[in-house]
Amino acid sequence: MNGGRRRPTIEDVAAEAGVSRGTVSRVLNGGHYVSPGTLDAVNRAIKKTGYVVNHHARSLVTQRSESVAFILSEPAERLFADPNFAVLVRGCSQALAEHDVGLFVCVAASRSDRTRITRFLGAGHVDGALLVSVHAGDPLLGLLATAGVPYVACGAPPGYESKVSYVAADDRGGARVMVEYLRSTGRTRIATITGPLDTSGGRGRLEGYKEVVADAFDESLVEEGNYAQDSGERAMTRLLERRPDIDAVFVASDVMALGALNALHRAGRRVPEDVAVGGFDDSSAAVAARPALTTIRQPYPRISREMVRLLLAAISGDEPSAVILPTELVRRGSA
Repeated sequence: MNGGRRRPTIEDVAAEAGVSRGTVSRVLNGGHYVSPGTLDAVNRAIKKTGYVVNHHARSLVTQRSESVAFILSEPAERLFADPNFAVLVRGCSQALAEHDVGLFVCVAASRSDRTRITRFLGAGHVDGALLVSVHAGDPLLGLLATAGVPYVACGAPPGYESKVSYVAADDRGGARVMVEYLRSTGRTRIATITGPLDTSGGRGRLEGYKEVVADAFDESLVEEGNYAQDSGERAMTRLLERRPDIDAVFVASDVMALGALNALHRAGRRVPEDVAVGGFDDSSAAVAARPALTTIRQPYPRISREMVRLLLAAISGDEPSAVILPTELVRRGSA
């Protein structure tokens, strides 16, 4: 219809579909009060004319930017080093695309990062935010609340559990299943490398471990990591120096488990013959490990979809809510 001379307009779509301009507008804004037959006719006309929505013009009417920020409260290198973050970005982007909403990725590693990001969000450049890897005391939580920006966290945000929507895997339950499995293989001296204990995931996985070992809990079998591979390697080295009799270790992330495997191999310990290793996440790191990791699977596709669902609800004014999703034991060669 346009012959390459001009961009097709709503009027062009309306003429092609044989409906009014207002009907086309209703279709573009969600299809409310439009019959299925008319909806189909308008969508076919949009495809035939090549009409593309003018998001700037729409935002002037709706007072929305039709975009969302994905904020990672970690150093930038972690975005690329930890496969879980890439999976979450991709999943959230795909879920938002179904609603014709774009995604900005922001890294909030420093105080200046957080201040700049909050200013950007508060100016209305996005409609809301998805927060990932939130630590206790993170000022970003308060800054966003003050700026009036709706947001949803991945994992319970420490101190804000009853105030903010969040989506989390069952960290405690998953850890409990893993440690029970290690015990079922005959292991009796099971150590753990925790995640950062200022995060809900780090605390929950340690709590699950403690519930299984119960009265046999021994502080000398616990080392804290930060979810990075090198922290897992350092923690495993310290555990072996302090407790050379370890016969199993539950590591609170697959990436840290890669580091733990390096330390075990360097110390001459066979896996799983001498030391069984269990991870958490079921990320690409679990499959890449040698031997491949027995781990706990987090349902990342569902986590992404639920985060987007809750954020769109929060943007529409719904009250905060929480979703806890089940995990699953995946058995491979390391245990």
